[in-house]
Amino acid sequence: MSERHIEDQEEIYSKVLRAGRRTYFFDVRSTKAGDYYLTITESKKFTHDDGSFHYKKHKIYLYKEDFDAFKEHVIEMMDYIIDEKGTEVISERHQKDFKKEDEGEFSSNGEATSTDSFTDVDFDDI
Repeated sequence: MSERHIEDQEEIYSKVLRAGRRTYFFDVRSTKAGDYYLTITESKKFTHDDGSFHYKKHKIYLYKEDFDAFKEHVIEMMDYIIDEKGTEVISERHQKDFKKEDEGEFSSNGEATSTDSFTDVDFDDI
């Protein structure tokens, strides 16, 4: 490996955030000119049927000239999500009894059932 390549990959400061099957790496790196930029890497572990596994990685390079706009957008999006859905995690992965809103409940014979209460209707009244 060339000295130049090693210098380009130098990590100045790093933090790791583990979140379930995902790990996020935040790395401050140095440009050829000696300025700093940020890389954000998402690494997700996938397990094969035979027990072996592999990782898929996605990386974002973020330069100083984009920091303000990027930060504003991330904060706006996070605030929107919290305002719309709150802080409770709602997902199949986190709740074993999770059902999609448009998913009805079905009995063992496939007939739709409901937990909502209905008023009995006497068809003679119609």
